[in-house]
Amino acid sequence: MLDVDVVLAKIASIERCLARIRDVTGMDPGRLEDLDVQDIFVLNVERAAQAAIDLATHVIAANDWGLADSLADNFTILEKQGVIGGELARRMRAMVGFRNIAVHDYESLDPAILRAILSRHLTDFEKFAAAVTRLLPGAGG
Repeated sequence: MLDVDVVLAKIASIERCLARIRDVTGMDPGRLEDLDVQDIFVLNVERAAQAAIDLATHVIAANDWGLADSLADNFTILEKQGVIGGELARRMRAMVGFRNIAVHDYESLDPAILRAILSRHLTDFEKFAAAVTRLLPGAGG
């Protein structure tokens, strides 16, 4: 059974990270040229991705849907279970890849990818959180 408190805490964490990104960048990709802004951006994308991974693993475990072979595979399982669509699953797997690079090989981050995440992919976190929210009791999902 889903632990509502865990789900809401992870979603709140994602929302805090996105708010911090919006506050610091003003949603202007040009602001990522500032190394301090870039660091805050990367850290918060990394944190949001980790919270999404944690949320995915909680949903999978709570429903006894098996074990993922990798962090990215959690989103494949949620896709197969109909929690998220294929395109969102693909984007969330890509975000896991970004998180892995940010954690293990920060120096190789591509500025074009940072700009793309800021411009087009922050909403992926919101869509994922909304999909999981629909699983909560009383959500009509």
